[in-house]
Order: sequence, then structure tokens, then C-alpha cells
Amino acid sequence: MLAASGQLGLGIPEKAFDAGVERKPHVIAADMGSIDPGPVYLGSGKMAASPSMARRDLEMVLKAARGLDVPLLIGSAGTAGGAPHLAAVEALLRSVAADWGLRFRLATIGADVPKDIVQAADSAGRLTPIGPMQADIEGSLAIVGQMGQRAFAKALEAGADVILAGRACDTAPFAVVPVLLGYPKGPSVHMAKILECTSLCCEPGGRDAMLATLEGDGFTLESMNPVRAATPLSVAAHALYEQSEPNRVFEPEGHVELSDATYEALDERRVLVKGAVWHSSAKPSVKVEAARFVGHRVAIMAAVADPGFIAVSDKILQGVQDGVAELITSTSDAPWGLTFRRYGIDGIMDWPTPPDTPPREIFILGECVAPDAETARAVAAAARQQLLHFGFPGRLCTGGNLAFPVTPPELDAGPAYAFSLYHILQLDTWEAHDALFPVTFHEI
Repeated sequence: MLAASGQLGLGIPEKAFDAGVERKPHVIAADMGSIDPGPVYLGSGKMAASPSMARRDLEMVLKAARGLDVPLLIGSAGTAGGAPHLAAVEALLRSVAADWGLRFRLATIGADVPKDIVQAADSAGRLTPIGPMQADIEGSLAIVGQMGQRAFAKALEAGADVILAGRACDTAPFAVVPVLLGYPKGPSVHMAKILECTSLCCEPGGRDAMLATLEGDGFTLESMNPVRAATPLSVAAHALYEQSEPNRVFEPEGHVELSDATYEALDERRVLVKGAVWHSSAKPSVKVEAARFVGHRVAIMAAVADPGFIAVSDKILQGVQDGVAELITSTSDAPWGLTFRRYGIDGIMDWPTPPDTPPREIFILGECVAPDAETARAVAAAARQQLLHFGFPGRLCTGGNLAFPVTPPELDAGPAYAFSLYHILQLDTWEAHDALFPVTFHEI
């Protein structure tokens, strides 16, 4: 198995990828998306990658797979894996195929989940939040489910050469072929869990192509970049990546138990992994993700090196918020919100106590979200002016206590979205599960 990219569309290091292709893998696979960047891509229908870079990556993997006559499997198309993302990536794939005269059977797999299915599950008590979150099904602009291996298997069994899937578990495009060939599911999914991030599991970590070789009940990992080494420690550590439990990896069809997994160095750059055990679920479950529109966002960027300002910056920022509220009224019909973060003090975390020694400088990030762009800009501009001239004890001048890294310091960030669903949807039957992920075939 050759993992081409940790996120297709954001660039494939060419030398390592070519080295992997020279090893003549039986499958080339890549994940193309993530929910990590937040709800904006799901809500907007846009890709995180630029179309030109996505097309370059697609060209590399498609030409390689067709040249070797092996399956190409891509999951979470276009970042969020919704219908518009799937359509956009399919168009790019068709364009590449036309330019190079490539012929193949393409399977596209949808991942959009109808609202009525989610509403029915919620009414029946089969919708469980991941963390403290209130479901907003009606306000959701787009809802996707994270598919496992079953839809990929259906497409492969029907003769697909290339699979382009909507929102999918990261492991699905990597584990499905070994499982169909009869390899144990535990090691296959464990391999997929590590392999999908390519050389991130190495020392030093990177994004170069990674090769996994399955044999018997284990698999060997090797980076295609000679400067990166897969070690027992680095690989075992990456097996914990993005997991709520250190020894279990959950998928729609079940989970992998890693308690007895072993990691053995074969040499300085390769690791042999064994011992993962698969446990099937009696009933399927699917993680559902959705986004809702919350307004228009404008960001304010400023920096401070005045120790007097920094010492009372919490009071200053609260005063700015109060001052802007007097100038521009926020009502239920026209609500807006203004928030600040002080990087260097509490920009990333709300620390329970202030630092022992005040920082020499801090970065202030302000954010206004309003129903429309004009209101958001007006609030941000008023906040900038209040911040620039706010009085505080010991101030030595009446202005210029801030440094603005760009001008104007208010940056239009466009439409703002929030998660409206981040839940586990329990299903009664595998038939109901499979119906969520329709497979469509295209002769290219």
C-alpha cells in the first residue's frame, strides 16, 4: 500500500512519491480531507486546497495508478466530503483524464445525510453528541456522515479502478483492499490508521509518501524519503493520534484493540507491527458532521509592547467592548458579537492564573461576527479606534499604543460557520447504514 499524501491537494513531495511508485505498490490511496480546519468548508462547500494544487496532486496519483494498473482510492474529497466537494474534485479528475487520454471506471460515493434521517434518530434517542454540544439539525446547511470500508468494498467488487469518496474515515481507503484480499482486519485497520498520515509517524516527521507491506498478521512501514525513519517509538506514538482511548480505534463497523500490539525495528528505518485485534459491532454507527451559518466575520489584528497596557489589558479590552456597544447597539434583530484573544497571555487557553512575569509584548486578535458584512466591518472599525486611544492609568501618550501588522487592521474573513452537529448516529441495520453512502459508476 502506497500512501501518497496526508491530505491530497496540499502538495505531494515528488521525489518520495516517485520512489514509492518505483516499488510497484498494489494500491495507491490518499485522504483528501479533514474536519480539523473547522466547519467553514463544510458550510461553504469550498475546498481548503487551491484547485491548481489539487489538480496537480490528482494528476500525480492518477497517472501513477493507471500506469501500474492498480486501484486509486481517495477519501473525504475536497476537504469536507460533501456533495459540492465531491463534484468539484470529480471535475478536476475528469480534466486530468482528458488531458492524458486515461480510461478507467470511476466510482463516486456520496456522504450527504438527509435531515429527516438525523431528526428521526434524534427523536428515537439514537443521536449522541461528541462532547458538550447541542444539535441544531434544522439550521444545518450541510450534513455528512463518515463512511467506513463497506462502500469502498462495494465499489471495488463492482470493478472500480478509481474511487472518489465523500466524507470518509481516514482508515477506509487504506484498509479496504487488504481486508477484501483476506488479510486480518485488525492489522489492516491498524496499518491504515498509521499510514493515512504518510511519514508523520517517522523521525523526523514529514508528509512524504509512505509504503506499508502486509504479510501474514503484520505489516511493515517505511518512508519513501530516506531521511525519515519509522521507529518503534514514533510508530507506536502515532497509533495514539486522534484517539480518545489509547488502545482502541473506533470505526463504523467496529473497533481495533491495540493492547497487545508490538512494534519491532527491522532496521534503522523500518518497523514491523503486529498484534492488533478487530472486534465487529453488532449494529453500525456513523459520525455525522454538520455546519450552520452564523454571520459574517471580520478580524482585527494588533500588537502591544507597552508594559502599562499589557498589565491592564483585560480591563482595556472589556472597556473597548463596552464602548463599542454604546456606539453600535446589538439587538435580537441585528445581533453582533465582539471577542478578543491576547496571544502571549491567554490567546490559546484561558489560563487560570496570569504569568509570573508579564510578557514583553502580546498579540491581540479581535473578532466580530455579525448578521451582515457592513455591521461586522462597522463594529470592527469602532473597536480598532477605541483600542487605539483607550485611556489607562500611567499612559504616556494619547495614541499609538498599538502596532498594526497590516493595514487596514480589520480583515474581512467572509461568512462564518459553526458546527451544528458533531454526533454519533446509531443505526438499526447495516442496510440503513449502506443506504447513506450511494455508489455511482462512471466510465471515463
